[in-house]
This record gives sequence, structure tokens and C-alpha cells, in this order.
Amino acid sequence: MKKTIVYLSVLLILMLPVLCLGEDLGNLSSNPYAPKSSSNPYGAGSPYNSNSINNQYGTYGSPYSNKSATNPYATDAPKLYDSQGNYRGKLSNNPYDPESVSNPYGKYGSPYSPDSINNPYGAGSPYKSDSPNNPYGTGLKIKGSK
Repeated sequence: MKKTIVYLSVLLILMLPVLCLGEDLGNLSSNPYAPKSSSNPYGAGSPYNSNSINNQYGTYGSPYSNKSATNPYATDAPKLYDSQGNYRGKLSNNPYDPESVSNPYGKYGSPYSPDSINNPYGAGSPYKSDSPNNPYGTGLKIKGSK
């Protein structure tokens, strides 16, 4: 009985990071043919998909939702991750949030920061396979809070 409890505890501890990642919302990508791309109107980018950042009536696309990428006052916007799992900021229109990709003075929004998708020589390079600006790439993973 004690061994079972120990094994279950270890399993729970190992699974905790996976459970806390958030809801998969597709990829921020300019590739209109990739099924998980936010630019694919028949895939993850469909305006009819309830979890799409392009659905103006959904949680992640509504201009009124605190979890939305389009709400300029959102504080719990979806988060972006590259293919190695590195955090790339919040996909948000909030120019005052320090982690927003729309903050021109923040680490993830400045056109001069190497971590910004707005820097064509950094994370936003059109030649990187996981850049949202590469029309043939996979883009960045979008994770919404649960």
C-alpha cells in the first residue's frame, strides 16, 4: 500500500508541469497551409473555432475577454513558446503589459530585443523555422490559461 502511494506521488510530481502548461490554441504562424496555424482559416485560425484567437466571440479572440489576444487591456492573454519550449511573451494587444508582444519597450515587443517576434534579426526572423513571420514555418505555440 505504501509503495503504491509513493509511486502515485512520484507520478503526480512528474506530470505536474505537463498539466500546468495550458490549453493548446495552435501556432502563431503566417503559414496558411499548416493545420495548427492561426493563419489557416480552416484549421486553428478558423473564426468558428471556439478556441481560436480569430474568433471574436470566443474566450481567446473576444475584445472583452481578459484571456483574449485582441483585448488591449487583457492581463491573462495567451502565452507564446518556441520549438525548444522557451517563453516568447504574451500574445496580447496590451501595450502596457511588460510581457506583451505589443509593448514596444518590453523584452518581447521591442524591435531591438533578440527575444522579440518584432525583431527581424531575432525571434521574428523570417528564416527561422519556428518564427511567426516565416510563411513556410511552424510558428510559435500558443498556450491559453485554463
